[in-house]
Amino acid sequence: MDIEDLRTFVEVADAGGVSAAAARLGVSKSIVSRRLARLEEELGIQLLARTTRGASLTEAGALYRDFAARACTEMEVARETILPSGELRGRLRIAAPLSFGPTHVAPVLADMARRHPALHIHASYSDRFVDIVSEGYDCAVRFGYLADSNLVARCVGPIYGSLVASPDYIKAFGAPHRPSEVTSHEALMQGTEVWHFMDGESVVVVHPRGRFKADNAVALVAAAVAGLGIAWLPDGITREHIERGSLKRLMVDHPVPPGGIYVVRPRSAHPPRKVQVLTELLSACFEARPDT
Repeated sequence: MDIEDLRTFVEVADAGGVSAAAARLGVSKSIVSRRLARLEEELGIQLLARTTRGASLTEAGALYRDFAARACTEMEVARETILPSGELRGRLRIAAPLSFGPTHVAPVLADMARRHPALHIHASYSDRFVDIVSEGYDCAVRFGYLADSNLVARCVGPIYGSLVASPDYIKAFGAPHRPSEVTSHEALMQGTEVWHFMDGESVVVVHPRGRFKADNAVALVAAAVAGLGIAWLPDGITREHIERGSLKRLMVDHPVPPGGIYVVRPRSAHPPRKVQVLTELLSACFEARPDT
């Protein structure tokens, strides 16, 4: 039985269709269909009920999917165990934020690909929340503050932020000096998030309000420079504007508590070595640039 056929079946089962699985695997739909047909013929059972809207697991397919997934995991662990020390093969699917991914994560992935020429790296950059389990990712890089989840997370570095606004906004509307004054200002936000500020040794939670929202921090920087409101943003993308004077830091007596840069992965008894290697490379990278 071909391990690629098993892996393809698991991808189709988890993605809910041939097209989505083909995109995950980086192959054509015809290849996926051939692998499925070959597996079903070898087993002598129908694993998937195909419709115009996708594919759903048959009763036998639902039962077989868990066995197939475990077999794929065990084969991956076995392959990594017998490979020459340091060599990585297979595929690494990683999700990273669009705001920081291309500048902070992409160079590390490029270095990893150079070091391991037999490894296929598929990276997706988006500021939407990615469900790495249901979407079939090996891991994700996340910035800021992590919510509780069933994922395994490792912090690979700190990230610092500030409350900022443009000189034009400050001239027109003033600037907050205490956390309690933030809600009286127009806030530029990514969603319905809360903002955190330090008050001595305590952390103060603020629920900002505003009419301008974007799912990308770079877009919020542009809105802040345009004078649309105050924004709670990472220093890495505001530093240049602060140096030019197009943005100013606010509430310096109540700084933003540092967040973290995390690698998150599905919980597993045998974490893939490729994820461990990536985690170590990112940790080394962010230790070398503590001003993120």
